[in-house]
Amino acid sequence: MRNRLLVVCVRTAAACAVLSLFAVPALAQDDEAPAPPARGARRPAGPPKPTPRWPDGTVNFGAPPGEKGNWDGGGLLATNPKNYEVLLGRRIPTGQVDIKDVPLQPWARALLDYRHAKFISDEPYTRCKPSPGPRSFATAYGVELMNTPGSDRIYLFLQGGSHTFRTIYMDGRPHPTGKELVPSYLGHSIGRWDGDTLVIDTVGFNERAWMSRDALPSTDQMHTIERLTRTNYDTLKYEVTIDDPGAYTAPWTSGFTKTWSPTNELFEYVCQGNNYGPELMIGVEGGASRSSSIAP
Repeated sequence: MRNRLLVVCVRTAAACAVLSLFAVPALAQDDEAPAPPARGARRPAGPPKPTPRWPDGTVNFGAPPGEKGNWDGGGLLATNPKNYEVLLGRRIPTGQVDIKDVPLQPWARALLDYRHAKFISDEPYTRCKPSPGPRSFATAYGVELMNTPGSDRIYLFLQGGSHTFRTIYMDGRPHPTGKELVPSYLGHSIGRWDGDTLVIDTVGFNERAWMSRDALPSTDQMHTIERLTRTNYDTLKYEVTIDDPGAYTAPWTSGFTKTWSPTNELFEYVCQGNNYGPELMIGVEGGASRSSSIAP
């Protein structure tokens, strides 16, 4: 069944690519919804400040007490000449690896091309669904990490998209197994420290979300190892190893860098009422046309 669908996808990809160039953005879903606050002030000139730490010496991934800010930028894992932004005449977005070096299975590579040819109009994130792994760190308007010593938890708060959060358990528990591991959008995450680097091990994903801004496919077999290092006050290095035998022929690693935005703070954001990507939601003529521009 999957092969039959992919044949249809590949045959229509070229037509969808041309039609996407002429897609007309729809009106915002809620004309009265407030625009998001201005993002990220310019940081002071000069060398960055050192990595902030809690009194016990643990790296603080958030704002020191009395200050504010969150992490912005980054998100792409691979450089792809067929990225939908290239179809619009924009400069090719770059990632740490080239898409030809990503060990995609043939069906997954065909699906990736199809998604971009359709201007990623089927992306669950744009339709207000949670996103796992790398996509959770590449949310619009920044993300906030909270690691309070002694809590045995680290939280990742996602500002844009579904406005949700991830929980990373730091108390030494293993992943649940068998029927106790219920597949979910964000999966089950456990963490540990490797020096000053936070290592996050996640399993238990469902197949209802896209795991990266690149529209890279994944399956419920995906297992990710994420490594976060705050190299200085302003820089967060994100690295991820993706092991998904359902979509890839071998594990592979990429990542990106996020930058501290000292004036950003979390704010109320309702994706369904204030979506600024309506053309991505309603699709393109002849492709993923929707009967309504309202997110489900």
